[in-house]
Amino acid sequence: MFDKKVLQCFLKNQSQLYPEPVAETLAEAEAFLEDCMAVVVDSVREVWEFFEEEGIDVEDADEDSILEADEVFEIGDGRYLIVEG
Repeated sequence: MFDKKVLQCFLKNQSQLYPEPVAETLAEAEAFLEDCMAVVVDSVREVWEFFEEEGIDVEDADEDSILEADEVFEIGDGRYLIVEG
């Protein structure tokens, strides 16, 4: 479900959401993300839509503030990983 690039992004940046590492290997990262029901979306618009669907207030937010949310990880290829903390 999660490709290597997504897993590496999470491993590298997990401290933006968690004070202590929750995974140390790709396999641990994959298991953790599956347990959290994390999602990968293909655009900023899809990040916005995900937040709206989850009932998160984005009415006064702009694109930058959405992408700065701790739960949003920029994968680097135009996709975003969203992990509910």
